[in-house]
Amino acid sequence: MEPLSPFAERVLDLVERIPPGKVMAYGDIAEYLGEGGPRQVGKVMSTWGGGVPWWRVVHADGSGAAPDHLQRCLAHWREEGTPLRAGSGERVDMRLARWDGRSGDFQ
Repeated sequence: MEPLSPFAERVLDLVERIPPGKVMAYGDIAEYLGEGGPRQVGKVMSTWGGGVPWWRVVHADGSGAAPDHLQRCLAHWREEGTPLRAGSGERVDMRLARWDGRSGDFQ
């Protein structure tokens, strides 16, 4: 495994601070940090994200970040009370669950 870059450290630190029941999209993380983009954040999460609450990082449409781990995502979301989209039950309601890195919902 490649060494942890300063960017990766910042991504993982932010993911660790996402409160239970809240999420950030890959692009939200890049925007908050002011560097990289969704793909770079995704690379960090796929390489080193297993030790942080990875289920709190989702696609912009609210779908789980790791499709092959959908059942684990759903279990974590339900346990934490993360708002899910009505009807789908398999996507986070981004209007209610998006976190801005400070407090409240991401505007």
